[in-house]
Amino acid sequence: MRGDVVLCEVTGIGQHKFLAQRDGARNKLFVGDQVLLVYGARYAPDQFEAELPEDLGPCHLAAAGGIASRVVSRHASMADPTAVRPLGLVVDESEEVINLRSLARRVASGPYERPPVIAVLGTSMNAGKTTAVASLVRGLTRAGRRVGAAKVTGTGSPNDPGLMAAAGAACVMDFTDLGHPSTYQLDAGEVAAILRQTIEQLASDKVDVAVLEIADGILQPETAALVEASEFRDGVDRVVFAAGDAVSAVAGARMLTGQGVPVVAVSGLVTTAPLAVAEATRLLDIPVLSSGALADPAVASSILAAPDVPREFSADRVPGGPAVLTSALDTNAAAATA
Repeated sequence: MRGDVVLCEVTGIGQHKFLAQRDGARNKLFVGDQVLLVYGARYAPDQFEAELPEDLGPCHLAAAGGIASRVVSRHASMADPTAVRPLGLVVDESEEVINLRSLARRVASGPYERPPVIAVLGTSMNAGKTTAVASLVRGLTRAGRRVGAAKVTGTGSPNDPGLMAAAGAACVMDFTDLGHPSTYQLDAGEVAAILRQTIEQLASDKVDVAVLEIADGILQPETAALVEASEFRDGVDRVVFAAGDAVSAVAGARMLTGQGVPVVAVSGLVTTAPLAVAEATRLLDIPVLSSGALADPAVASSILAAPDVPREFSADRVPGGPAVLTSALDTNAAAATA
């Protein structure tokens, strides 16, 4: 069932009033429309929790990217989900049900030299992870690097890969390219395999550096398991942590560092508040950097060089010296008060 393509009739318009397309277009939905969706689960604390249906009975459009599922809980700010009625599974010329796995991109076979890999993790949905990824891509591209970008986990949507491409990534992919509509409730080994295959594919594209987004928060089950996996420990060189406020920035960075994860900077929505930046900076030995700072080629390059820095990361040890990070923190304050 997971990943099967299903033809559905829209029976009620709710939260999602549009269906997002790969090219960025949004098709407005009307009751009676027939649309192609894909069965998948969803984990989105700020929107919907949705489970895979066990049959072809009525269900919901759980995400604008085209996920058909049964919503079991929703954030208080969300309207009821858009309702759909499955009409039947879609088959190919051999009358086999079309599943995303059958359409998956074939991962290039190696061996290839693995590029440096920066992963962006966060406290939760909407912590600023995708913005941090795009900003890093822009900064590293401006520094003359060929950058590959990917979203490793989450729920299928064209928005995030589109933003990565717009930021200048030379090649972009995500888990949907590997045949998964979402990664919620996948086996831990499958999620780890997505990470490994993503890095292998970007390596085959001869990028100088890969920037990866790990969706949802570090307490989300699949994310927590991935961080503990050997594929993550062997494949990721440094981590930028996105947080919404100073407390979660400090707690999350310390939690990950305690697990041996090489967190080298904090970013995210916390950087929109100068006082929050000051609070976090007082308690962390790593820089707190706005999206504007990450897009600066000197700062992005200092993040890239961070594996050469001891784990007790501090401003006077950052390649480029204190001036780089002082400038970055000034950029934080300017962005927050703009």
